[in-house]
Amino acid sequence: MTGWIEHLMPHLMLAPIMLPMLTAALMLFLREERQRLKLGMNILSTTISLVIVVMLLGWTNQAGSAVTMSVYMPGNWPAPFGIALALDRLTALMLLVTYVVALAALVFSAARWHKAGVHFHPLFQLQLMGLSGAFITADLFNLFVFFEIMLAASYGLLLHGSGSTRIQAGLHYIAINLAASSLFLIGVSMLYGITGTLNMADLARAIPQVQDADRGLLHAAAGVLGTAFLIKAALWPLNFWLVPGYSAATAPVGALFALMTKVGVYVILRLWTLLFSSEAGASALFGSTWLIVGGMLTMAFGAIGMLGSQRLTHLAGFAAILSSGTLLAATGFGQNLLTAGLLYYLPGSTLAVAALFLIADVVDRWRVDDDAGEPYEDDEAPFLNAELLPTEGFNLDDDEELMIGRAFPAAAAFLGLSFMACTLLISGLPPLSGFLGKFAMLTSLLNPLGMGTSSGVKAGPLGWSMVALLIITGLMALVALTRAGIRHFWANPEQSAPSLKVAEGLPIVALLLCCVVLTVKADDVMRYTQRAANALHSPDVYVRTVLGLAPVPAPKEKKAQEAAGPEAAARAAALEMQAEPVPGIGDESEAAQDAATQTAASAQKEEGRP
Repeated sequence: MTGWIEHLMPHLMLAPIMLPMLTAALMLFLREERQRLKLGMNILSTTISLVIVVMLLGWTNQAGSAVTMSVYMPGNWPAPFGIALALDRLTALMLLVTYVVALAALVFSAARWHKAGVHFHPLFQLQLMGLSGAFITADLFNLFVFFEIMLAASYGLLLHGSGSTRIQAGLHYIAINLAASSLFLIGVSMLYGITGTLNMADLARAIPQVQDADRGLLHAAAGVLGTAFLIKAALWPLNFWLVPGYSAATAPVGALFALMTKVGVYVILRLWTLLFSSEAGASALFGSTWLIVGGMLTMAFGAIGMLGSQRLTHLAGFAAILSSGTLLAATGFGQNLLTAGLLYYLPGSTLAVAALFLIADVVDRWRVDDDAGEPYEDDEAPFLNAELLPTEGFNLDDDEELMIGRAFPAAAAFLGLSFMACTLLISGLPPLSGFLGKFAMLTSLLNPLGMGTSSGVKAGPLGWSMVALLIITGLMALVALTRAGIRHFWANPEQSAPSLKVAEGLPIVALLLCCVVLTVKADDVMRYTQRAANALHSPDVYVRTVLGLAPVPAPKEKKAQEAAGPEAAARAAALEMQAEPVPGIGDESEAAQDAATQTAASAQKEEGRP
C-alpha cells in the first residue's frame, strides 16, 4: 500500500480538492427532486475523500521519518511564480478532522435536514472543497480563493431551512465575513507591495531582508491580514457573530461550521510560525504577546458565555469559542512542546463540539415534541425554573409516586451518555482526550523550559495566567454543561422517549468513538503531533522544500538532457542551486550563498543565456 501511495504522489494530494468540486458540478446537473441520488453521491464522494485523506496522513508519517512533505505545482511553474500546493503533517491532520466531521454531519442530515432546502448537497461539497484548499495551498492568493469558495458555500448552508431567525443571523454572518474578506485583500496587497511575493515560503525568505524603514509597514500589513483570520478564529471581541449564526444553522451545518473557526486557527498557526519564527530577524515573534492575551481573553469570554447560556446550541457555540481561544493562546508562546499539545487537543475539541451540535438538535426536538414549547428563554435562570422547584416528600414525582426503579428510555439514556462524554471532552476531565490535551499543554508550560527562555516567548506571568485559565475555564465549562445536563435529562421525569433515528445516533457515536481512539492511541498521536510541531518551528525545511522543487521537464527536453550526457546534467544541477540558498532561513553562511550564485551564473554563461 505504501508503494502504491508513493507512486500516486504528489498527484493524490489533489483529490481532496478535485473530488468535491467534480461531485458538486455533477449534482448541479440533477433535478432538485433527485434528493436520494444526490445524498448517495454526496456520501460516496465524502467517504472516498476520507479514505484518501487517511492514506495521505499515513504517507506523511511513513517510516517514522522526522520530515515528510510533498509539494505539487499544478502549472509546472517553479515557486514563487506558479501555484503551489503543500502537504505536511499539519495539513494531513486538518484534512482528516475535516472529513470525519463532514461525513458525520452528512449522515445526520440524511434523517431529515438535507430536504429542508435547495442545493444542500452541492453547497456541502463546495464547502469541503474550500476547506481542503485552504489547508493545502502554499500561497496567500490561492488561500484567498479557497477562503471565498468556503465562505460562499457557508452563506447558502447557513440559510438552509429558511426561517426568520436564520435569515437575520445569516445577514450578520455575511456582513462580518465580507468585512473580513476586505481586510484579507488589503493585508495581502500590502504584503505584496513590500515583499513582491505571495508564496508563503518566499515570504518567509523575504521578511528577514525587509529594510528597517519598511519594517513598520510590514507589521501593519501582517496585523491587517491577521485580523481577517482572527475574525474567522472567533477571537474576542471579534466573535460576536459566531453564537447567533452557528446556533441558528441546522444541526449538520452547525457541526460542519465547528471546523470554520479551526480554519482561522490553522492559518494563524501556519503563517505565524512560518513568517515570524525565531529566525525572522527583526520581525521574530511579532505579535506573540497580543496573540497570547487575545487568546486568554477569548477563553474567559467563552467560559463565561457557557455559564450564561441555557440553550444547548448556544453552549456548543461558546464551547467552540473556548476551544479556539485555548488554541490561539497556546500558539502565541511559540514553543514546540506546547504546540504539540495544542495539536493533540485540536481534533478532540472539534469533534466534541460537532457532536454537541448534533445532540442539541435531537434534545431540542424532544422537548418541543413533549409540548414544552421553546426550551427556555435567554434570561431564565435554572434555579427559578418550575421543573427544578423542590417537591414534597423524597424521590417522589408530582403524583406523590416513587420514582425509584423507573427505567430510562434507551434513546434518552444514549443521549445522556453522549452528552456526558461531550462534557468530559470540552471541560478537559479524565479519562478522554480533552484531559490529555490540556495535561500536555499544562506540562509544557510548567516545565523549566516552558516558563523560562526558549525559542519561543518567555512565558513568565503570561504562562502562569495560561495555566490558571486552562484549569478555571475547564471548571466553568463543567458547571455549565452539568447544569444543562441536569435540566434536560433529570429535571422532568414525565418526558416521553425521544425520537432518535439510526442516521442520527450513528454519527454521534462515530464522533465520540474517534475521541476514544485519540485517548487509547494517545502515545502514537502525540508522537505525530510532536513531529508536526517540530516541523512548524523549523520553517527552513518548508521553505527549502517548496522553493527547491524544480519543474518537471517536457518529454522532448528530458530526452535531450539524457542524450547530452552527464555534463548537461551537471549544468542543470548547478542551475537548480539557485533555489537552494534561502537567506535568513536556517543558513548563516553568506559565502556559501555567493558561491552558489556564482556557480549558477557560470552555468548560464556557458549556455549563452544572460
